[in-house]
Amino acid sequence: MTSSEETPSFRLAYVPGVTPGKWVRIWNERLPDVPLALVGVTAAEASDVLRRRDADVGLVRLPVDRTALSAIPLYTETTVVVVPKDHAVAAAEEVSVAELADDIVLHPLDDTLEWEELPGRPAIERPATTADAVELVAAGVGVLVVPQSLARLHHRKDLTYRPVLDAPGSSVVLSWPEEETTDLVEEFIGIVRGRTVNSTRGRPRSRVQPEDKRADADGTRRKPAPGRTAGKQGGGSGGRKPGTGSGGARQAKSTHRGKPRRRS
Repeated sequence: MTSSEETPSFRLAYVPGVTPGKWVRIWNERLPDVPLALVGVTAAEASDVLRRRDADVGLVRLPVDRTALSAIPLYTETTVVVVPKDHAVAAAEEVSVAELADDIVLHPLDDTLEWEELPGRPAIERPATTADAVELVAAGVGVLVVPQSLARLHHRKDLTYRPVLDAPGSSVVLSWPEEETTDLVEEFIGIVRGRTVNSTRGRPRSRVQPEDKRADADGTRRKPAPGRTAGKQGGGSGGRKPGTGSGGARQAKSTHRGKPRRRS
């Protein structure tokens, strides 16, 4: 028996901006004997980490390698533009991509948004990371369009952000190696999907026939009534007393009338 079998553990990868705290807390309450380790990864390396089995599951951003990984959609983030507080955009509640046409829009190498056409004017050089791009925004070099969670993660007092209505969103999914859907993976899927501790963990439930479901509902059809069989609706006797079927009453009556009376 290997040490991993003797002491089960679970590794959860997550990308910047994703906050797994709630799900980790529930895991620790339900499975206190299975330590959960958090593995921070960049959005670009998340798929490789899962394919290498360096984590059991990951809270990652699309796209992921769907040839090797399973994925359950969780949510799509609002996209915002990060600007200095004295920027004209700061006076608006929300903006469109077209309103950024005259701005230099920074496009970091770790950008997670899938643009068909980049907004605004391009910078001379692409920042290496989102954190670097935020520093450039603070220096007045340009503005930055990112998922809202990343704007919060890199919050600065001299910067603010506003929603960009027609920008692409960033979708967060729960992903794991398709061939590694273990019981512990199923446990975490159940937690993320909000299943209670008494519900199933995604394994198929035993099928219940409709008749059994009705019996459980009203308690009147669990067992056939004494003396009744499937012949009730057919032409067989099925244990019926004479005269209880269709036309049975008339038949019994005519039989009685045809019986001769005994004279005294």
